[in-house]
Amino acid sequence: MGLGNPGAEYEGTRHNVGSAVLDLLAARLQARPSGLKAGGRRVGDLYRSPEGSFALLWPSTYMNLSGGAVAAAVRQLETVPGALFVISDDFHLPLGALRARAGGSAGGHNGLLSIEQALGTQSYPRLRLGVGAPMGEAVEFVLTRFRRFEQPVLQEMLETASWAAEDWARGCSIEQIQGRYNRRSPQAEPGQE
Repeated sequence: MGLGNPGAEYEGTRHNVGSAVLDLLAARLQARPSGLKAGGRRVGDLYRSPEGSFALLWPSTYMNLSGGAVAAAVRQLETVPGALFVISDDFHLPLGALRARAGGSAGGHNGLLSIEQALGTQSYPRLRLGVGAPMGEAVEFVLTRFRRFEQPVLQEMLETASWAAEDWARGCSIEQIQGRYNRRSPQAEPGQE
């Protein structure tokens, strides 16, 4: 599940790094998602792999309502929260940092809180992507776009996270993902080539 807000006005914002990761993975897999419906309305875009071993979900709800789309996907795919891999932004982590975890608190992230409430558990794997510390109000900060000097670190982080998501989809455990991908700092610093 790649979290983000729907609509062109939110593309490229810090809050949408989760959906950007899935976009990269979907392009690599040549995946073509179709609509996911719940209660008679579209709540996301869903791609199911041809062999049925994994699915990709882009909720089309706003971030704070992501839980409804995730719960609908869990029901329709007949899976359990422990099989999820939710990808989201985290302003508590430096830009470029990656942190995979088997579960835990939402940490103030309203999208993760919505998922926790919809599923009734904190026990679902997630990958948090560092988007840097807020300069001012956190709510406003996560809706800003990345600055030009941040782009090299951002692109490397998104690409690396897309490989982590693919490894999860191919059957790697959360411990394997943590060992391969968890890092506190980016691989490239702003301004480096």
